[in-house]
Amino acid sequence: MNSTPSPRKPFNRLLLTGAAGGLGKVLRESLRPYAEVLRLSDIGEMAPAAGPEEEVVRCDLADKQAVHQLVEGVDAILHFGGVSVERPFEEILGANICGVFHIYEAARRHGVKRVVFASSNHVIGFYQQDQKLDAHSPRRPDSYYGLSKSYGEDMASFYFDRYGIETVSIRIGSSFAEPQNRRMMSTWLSFGDLTQLLECALYTPNVGHTVVYGVSDNHNVWWDNHLASALGYAPRDSSEVFRAKVEALPLPAADDPARIYQGGAFVASGPFDD
Repeated sequence: MNSTPSPRKPFNRLLLTGAAGGLGKVLRESLRPYAEVLRLSDIGEMAPAAGPEEEVVRCDLADKQAVHQLVEGVDAILHFGGVSVERPFEEILGANICGVFHIYEAARRHGVKRVVFASSNHVIGFYQQDQKLDAHSPRRPDSYYGLSKSYGEDMASFYFDRYGIETVSIRIGSSFAEPQNRRMMSTWLSFGDLTQLLECALYTPNVGHTVVYGVSDNHNVWWDNHLASALGYAPRDSSEVFRAKVEALPLPAADDPARIYQGGAFVASGPFDD
């Protein structure tokens, strides 16, 4: 895989929420050159402990006052925090819905003018895999998790229109070291391409509220990023190098959501109270 791009002039202080999560741990390393200080936040303990030019602030995104304190003094926010899988609505509500409101209100109060919002392919997960989408395709959330990310995109749009806070909402496909199944051959986003996309999202001027699909240069993609061309995102990696390994895995049944829907198994998760 290609190395990540050379960083531009660093920010004084960047905030990364969800820094103890799977992607957060990766981004702690790749984002380090982009900030004099990288402020890391999550609800739990951070491992490893903060290194040079890092600071850790534990924060429950459902706690409005704590989020306001978290955002104070930062130049831009990379909002990756929250519940990252499908769960009952009550578990999604605090971190993903109240939390994104708290992030934007804190940004408004503290004069932060750039947010990068980790949205998700699950805002359009009920489309079938033979349908090609762009950022203007109507959203079809596949889960409570997908609904929360759709709400976050609306929050981003509102806070730009009302307060001028600019956001790039990245509908992340599947960002792992390598694709783990056939569906991910289309949705895979390499860590290097994710870092490049975050650089574009942080530094491109006049983004307003831009929606971009977070996907590498895969052979068979379902998403068209032409509406976000101003970002200059040009993925360098492709899932194709993993094809033989992935296709050696058992083929899912014909009625498996992973073979039908862009959101895969999320379309069939729940209900949780039966």
